Amino acid sequence: MAERTSKIERKTNETDIVVELNLDGQGRYEINSGVGFFDHMLTHLSKHSKIDMAVKAKGDLEIDAHHTIEDVGICLGEALGKALADKKGIARYGHSIVPMEDAKAEVTVDLSGRPFLVYKVAFPTEKIGEFDVECVEEFLRSFSTVGKFNLHVDVPYGINSHHIAEAIYKALGQAIGIAVKIVGTDIPSTKGVL
Repeated sequence: MAERTSKIERKTNETDIVVELNLDGQGRYEINSGVGFFDHMLTHLSKHSKIDMAVKAKGDLEIDAHHTIEDVGICLGEALGKALADKKGIARYGHSIVPMEDAKAEVTVDLSGRPFLVYKVAFPTEKIGEFDVECVEEFLRSFSTVGKFNLHVDVPYGINSHHIAEAIYKALGQAIGIAVKIVGTDIPSTKGVL
């Protein structure tokens, strides 16, 4: 089987990012975005997906973390698409429900080649430390849009913002990990292409 790896480099006036993925890894990670809480979330994404992930990002953090987080999502989406190549043999769909103490997150993905985000999450606070909770949705939108997959995120309850975010990223990791697994030899679509 061909290696399902990729490396993406993106440099703009706002960010300078390098992302590397190995879809058939063990969940090893090396994450440094300059945004501590976001790094913490990406480690969960890697660990629970079993996708090896390296992320190095420098951004205009003197403004805020928005551009960095959005652009990391763009790079991860591009890296995922490149590593999946023609998607032959993948499971395509992934679903996970993760409890995190008071919170529960349900995440479903379809690596369909068509981007769509459904985001049903209410955070009780605007920030987790210095991290703006609105950046969770921004990351998920850029990741799913550039990665060209359906992503449905539903958090029916939770009272601690940190726990809500962590449940989302852990469930996302598990769902993506399931969807990228090789389970056959053909492209899982009646169209013959994803």
